[in-house]
Amino acid sequence: MNVVIGGTGIRISTTDAAFEQILRAQYAGFLDTGPSPSIELTVDLASPRPADPDADIEVRRQGDRWLIDRGDFHASYNSVTQSATVAQSACRHGLDSVIRIIHSLQLAERSGFLLHAASVIRADRAFLFAGPSGAGKTTISRLAPADAHLLTDEISYVRKDSGASAGQDWTAFGTPFAGDLARPGENRHARVEALFLLRHGAGNRIEPVKAASAVHSILRNVLFFAKDPVLVRRLFDSVCEFVDSVPVFELSFQPDARVWSLIT
Repeated sequence: MNVVIGGTGIRISTTDAAFEQILRAQYAGFLDTGPSPSIELTVDLASPRPADPDADIEVRRQGDRWLIDRGDFHASYNSVTQSATVAQSACRHGLDSVIRIIHSLQLAERSGFLLHAASVIRADRAFLFAGPSGAGKTTISRLAPADAHLLTDEISYVRKDSGASAGQDWTAFGTPFAGDLARPGENRHARVEALFLLRHGAGNRIEPVKAASAVHSILRNVLFFAKDPVLVRRLFDSVCEFVDSVPVFELSFQPDARVWSLIT
């Protein structure tokens, strides 16, 4: 089973047929039988960890390997051999977290990042809506016009175009990582037109955000757990390049579909 997100394929192998069917349903829109996957990931359900999904995630480097731990799983990812293993119970949430973390590590190397943001395509342009839980990501997604395509209401996959230099296009890709809408995004991608920092307000209002404030706010919403100074620096540089290329606004809004007349 090859799960492709943002052009990066992860082949997931498990000997448990029932668990595989759960995964196929979860990642249905992102399965690909075409090109060889970038990463091989083996799931070991014979060695489950005690269930504690609320425990903090720890990501640390050990030579070429990344060790990824949470209360309900233990994973190892070798960035050289592009192989990974995870020991967990038969619950997709642990594997979902491992996949996100592997993508976040790869993106940090490739001028990109995962962002706590909803993203929507309209008229072949992607619009990002960033903020912590409760900021309104799911609400703004639910209010999107009928001709819009939801990439995600929770975790956005953002990457600078291959070969693009600073000041050129950034692309948002759909992900299967769902928030409160409880449905995966569409497997599409588009150039990022703008990013909006969400705020609840008495009315609908859009205001530009200065670069330094935009960088600070985006970094607070980036999904990244590895305490690695080299990758953290690359991530910081990527966010700065993004802000140099993409306009960032503060969006205060009420739960009313008319807010989209300000956005597009």
